[in-house]
Amino acid sequence: MIPVCRLEDLPAGEAVRLDSTPPIAVFNAGGELYAIDDTCTHQDAPLSEGWVEGCLVECPLHAAAFDLRTGRPTSPPARRPVRTHQVVVADGVIHVRPSDAPAVRTATAPRPVPGPEP
Repeated sequence: MIPVCRLEDLPAGEAVRLDSTPPIAVFNAGGELYAIDDTCTHQDAPLSEGWVEGCLVECPLHAAAFDLRTGRPTSPPARRPVRTHQVVVADGVIHVRPSDAPAVRTATAPRPVPGPEP
């Protein structure tokens, strides 16, 4: 686990970036703590510099939004999710347990296969 900061040092609506590989952002969304990869899947912007509203973070570059609980994008232009990571608070210190699992893929609607003309 990676120590992040003291719980009181991360106020609601704020984020902190871990310079890990890959970088991880830890968010305090109304008292709930979430950790996701800190790089927007659309164009490499740091999500830790984005705007938090509820359980969403909006990318500061092109306004793509991600659900902090699942890592899934909720608005374009991002189409791929970011990985989520486990957050643990022990003795007043926030820790992150990085995930080694890939990000959950979002479902896309199947495209029709062209067939012969009737």
